[in-house]
Amino acid sequence: RCGQAGDASLMELEKRKENRFLERQSIVPLRLIYRSGGEDETRHDALDTRVRGDPGGRQLTHVDQASFQVDAFGTSFILDVVLNHDLLSSEYVERHIEHGGKTVEVKGGEHCYYQGHIRGNPASFVALSTCHGLHGMFYDGNHTYLIEPEENDTTQEDFHFHSVYKSRLFEFPLDDLPSEFQQVNITPPKFILKPRPKRSKRQLRRYPRNVEEETKYIELMIVNDHLMFKKHRLSVVHTNTYAKSVVNMADIIYKDQLKTRIVLVAMETWATDNKFAISENPLITLREFMKYRRDFIKEKSDAVHLFSGSQFESSRSGAAYIGGICSLLKGGGVNEFGKTDLMAVTLAQSLAHNIGIISDKRKLASGECKCEDTWSGCIMGDTGYYLPKKFTQCNVEEYHDFLNSGGGACLFNKPSKLLDPPECGNGFIETGEECDCGTPAECVLEGAECCKKCTLTQDSQCSDGLCCKKCKFQPMGTVCREAVNDCDIRETCSGNSSQCAPNIHKMDGYSCDGVQGICFGGRCKTRDRQCKYIWGQKVTASDKYCYEKLNIEGTEKGNCGKNKDTWIQCNKRDVLCGYLLCTNIGNIPRLGELDGEITSTLVVQQGRTLNCSGGHVKLEEDVDLGYVEDGTPCGPQMMCLEHRCLPVASFNFSTCLSSKEGTICSGNGVCSNELKCVCNRHWIGSDCNTYFPHNDDAKTGITLSGNGVAGTNIIIGIIAGTILVLALILGITAWGYKNYREQRQLPQGDYVKKPGDGDSFYSDIPPGVSTNSASSSKKRSNGLSHSWSERIPDTKHISDICENGRPRSNSWQGNLGGNKKKIRGKRFRPRSNSTETLSPAKSPSSSTGSIASSRKYPYPMPPLPDEEKKVNRQSARLWETSI
Repeated sequence: RCGQAGDASLMELEKRKENRFLERQSIVPLRLIYRSGGEDETRHDALDTRVRGDPGGRQLTHVDQASFQVDAFGTSFILDVVLNHDLLSSEYVERHIEHGGKTVEVKGGEHCYYQGHIRGNPASFVALSTCHGLHGMFYDGNHTYLIEPEENDTTQEDFHFHSVYKSRLFEFPLDDLPSEFQQVNITPPKFILKPRPKRSKRQLRRYPRNVEEETKYIELMIVNDHLMFKKHRLSVVHTNTYAKSVVNMADIIYKDQLKTRIVLVAMETWATDNKFAISENPLITLREFMKYRRDFIKEKSDAVHLFSGSQFESSRSGAAYIGGICSLLKGGGVNEFGKTDLMAVTLAQSLAHNIGIISDKRKLASGECKCEDTWSGCIMGDTGYYLPKKFTQCNVEEYHDFLNSGGGACLFNKPSKLLDPPECGNGFIETGEECDCGTPAECVLEGAECCKKCTLTQDSQCSDGLCCKKCKFQPMGTVCREAVNDCDIRETCSGNSSQCAPNIHKMDGYSCDGVQGICFGGRCKTRDRQCKYIWGQKVTASDKYCYEKLNIEGTEKGNCGKNKDTWIQCNKRDVLCGYLLCTNIGNIPRLGELDGEITSTLVVQQGRTLNCSGGHVKLEEDVDLGYVEDGTPCGPQMMCLEHRCLPVASFNFSTCLSSKEGTICSGNGVCSNELKCVCNRHWIGSDCNTYFPHNDDAKTGITLSGNGVAGTNIIIGIIAGTILVLALILGITAWGYKNYREQRQLPQGDYVKKPGDGDSFYSDIPPGVSTNSASSSKKRSNGLSHSWSERIPDTKHISDICENGRPRSNSWQGNLGGNKKKIRGKRFRPRSNSTETLSPAKSPSSSTGSIASSRKYPYPMPPLPDEEKKVNRQSARLWETSI
């Protein structure tokens, strides 16, 4: 489904562009720098914020904080700004494709993008880039100002002269819109606003915080087409700088109201030509761009947007898939070129479509959904100043409903770190920091008691996060994010982190809503849910007989789509995937626009009168909600896809491994969209095949049902600890028994120890055995090598060692490399004054690996027959008593 940004009529859009500024002034902005050893500031016309004497020599590092003075329209504005540390991810790359197809890729890129406020004005905000002069905007609470270097001055290094534009109020009442605009171009929201009481109940759920309060992150990639490259004087640097400025402005819009940050992960610029034909129709361009993303873009991101230098047909400034965030084929949009401020709004709108927000002018006109900022207007609306800053409360609710319905799972995965060096106050815990609760204002809301100057206070474990409470980690198993539907999976705390586990959902194909629906993309798809969603909660899906009777006819009242002016008949097996038929529908859908009339048919079956009604409800030109959605079940183990009913097996859904054939996760858990098992309570292991009962959660505060990996680690630790204790007990017992036997076997008398052989009862070394540890690589007379450290086998030998990935035997066979023969029926007896350390190295002839020995003698003592033992013991006694 596609939503389109900037859907005002072409005439009014051009009128707005012409009248969006009150006036323009040419000025010379100044940078304020503190005097040495004082608090006074001095003014300089050199605006460059690059670090002086950068050791890297490339002059790409910019100072963390800066201040600028802009004197315009009778007012002196002092802009205090800080680098936007959330803008670029640590893996951010810039790539451009040159002539001949050569790809040039650079990791990092120049970061000169700032956000801040007008000094002394807390209601203001500023978004600037300083790579090439000052480029951006600021808002003083009444007017919005755009600042940019003058075109005839951009060749100068210091960019002295700048143009400042002051915004003009321009409202275009909806009542004055042409009637055809009201009927065709109104784009209502896809996600319906829930009544306030219901929302309050949702806020009172059992979990401590909900998805509305958690910070979300849109990891975004930008692609600049060849025309965009041309508009920036064929400069990759200028093109990328412009694009990053746009994202920086959009981020400042998102972060306060939606509690969502936009983080750039990559940028690609087509410096040679376009990689596919850019159509004037943004919907066609969007479809082709998503194919390009699937086939050629390797970077992982939540959404990819195309910045095009083309002008799209009519008034459309862009297009984006509604609710497509996180999807490889739907997570994206296209945006046409404009000035930085206008394109930032376009990007904010198209990204809003991706996260489930749609403008509903009908609700705005009726007052049901009011834009509170009548002076500047709202992001998804068409009135007010040229640069609106806020979403309506309806838009915010649409976003929250989208998240609570299972959408946007990838937005909860917090980037691990950012591009820039560690900076206290950016909200990211980086190298050298124990905590980072954000700006002072953000820390006051959460974390101030636990975190001071990015260092944890005494006895604190954490400062913020869904799994942090009163400066302590929540116990393992504490639910930090509840499941929002049958297709979602609740997330729990690990017990050693303040962050909730990444948001996941069940793998596609699980049944839901009893057995009426099938999980698809984290949502439960049924015809009944779709009917309620479009027409209201009292509406239900029509009886199956309605579909069998009408959709096979191929008329307006029942079909499987339309080919030009001809309705397409459904095949008999596909009738449940065609025209959506519901009962008791009203005259007006809850969303979208009714295209044509409601079709209503009464069908009699076995004495029952069935209501079979439907309607073509349009969101956009080619988006008709009047058909059964893809992923909806149409029979046992059958699903709809493009008006066809196909076996679920044909979708080739991946699944988790299991030790039991024919089951998923051994029947003791569910498989997530990450293809990892999430085990039921009391079950652990990567495939949930190990039963591990434990105490009640209320007593221990621990549950093992949420994480197979964590559970596996715990059981391994318990087993290892038990083995160590048993080994210690057995060792002590063996040592005591050995001493007891030795004392009983030796005759009475006085003894002294042989020099250099403190613990041995043997008087001499057997023939053929060297006593020098340096000679450990020589051969004994019986052909055995003295070396106990074997090389790791070559790949060709691994099959001789392992069977099904495990050692063939767990017992050492006593074969030591030289003659490669097994010694059977005998045991080696090591000296008691030696120590051993196990090594992971393996011998081609040993199944348990080698032993790296630190013995005084580098080999075990050979076995002695009982007769020899008696003689040698007696000899030892005589030798020792003769001294």
